[in-house]
Amino acid sequence: MPKIVFIGTPEFGAIILEKLIANLYEPVLVITSPDKPVGRRQEMTPPPVKITAQKYNIPVEQPIKISSILYKVLSIKPDIIITAAYGQIIPKNILDIPKYGSLNVHPSLLPKYRGSSPIQSAILEGERETGVSIMLMDEKMDHGKIVSSVKYQVSSIDTCKSLSEKLANAGANLLLKTIPSWIKGEIKAKDQNHEEATFTKILKKEDGEIDWNESPEKIDRKIRAYNPWPGAFTFVQKNGKVLRVKILKAELSEGNLTIKKVQPEGKKEMDYEEYLKGHSKFF
Repeated sequence: MPKIVFIGTPEFGAIILEKLIANLYEPVLVITSPDKPVGRRQEMTPPPVKITAQKYNIPVEQPIKISSILYKVLSIKPDIIITAAYGQIIPKNILDIPKYGSLNVHPSLLPKYRGSSPIQSAILEGERETGVSIMLMDEKMDHGKIVSSVKYQVSSIDTCKSLSEKLANAGANLLLKTIPSWIKGEIKAKDQNHEEATFTKILKKEDGEIDWNESPEKIDRKIRAYNPWPGAFTFVQKNGKVLRVKILKAELSEGNLTIKKVQPEGKKEMDYEEYLKGHSKFF
């Protein structure tokens, strides 16, 4: 089996890591992001990829800057590096270490939707089809040659969370088929058409604010695309205070949008009908 270094951070990466391990492609090292404070209490929380690695007693590194562990990776002499949603641009001097290069599992059909939010972007744009691309990484963001890809249908009720899980599993299955063929030299990587490239942005919390003047279709897509983060929300006034209310779930039927679940600031999730007993409608 090839000596693998795995690099990733969120649940998308953890699903892929889990499948690699289950199919005897256990990495010798996992590189992931540092633990971060989460929630109201700001408790230090490990990323999902770290949790998965620790479950199997795989060594973990969490550099603030990945360039700082160049010599660690050099000392391991990996046959291949596999990345899935890491969060940093990996420098060329690390990408070039493995004999068989560095492969990245990206949840879009490249060159479309390069960058950090391809799944959210696909939902926001109303795509009915997306997919997963495995590329041979270079020093530019999502720019490398395509090794393999698979298409995937987007459901009209998919959220970012549900679609991410589906694409992670599809990507893991594709990776398991790709690795042996790639190592045997049976696959020739193909250049992307860079003229057709589109780019996604780094999401911010304020991106989730809903404009109720937009069409029901656009609002529905925003609610689904930003579930779970940054979350779709609106501001309401009550007793002279401005409060943020998260829109957790809505249904679109024949062009009509029905809000189903919300979470007022400082309170638990509730049905929208229950919320309306003490508040005005959003629109």
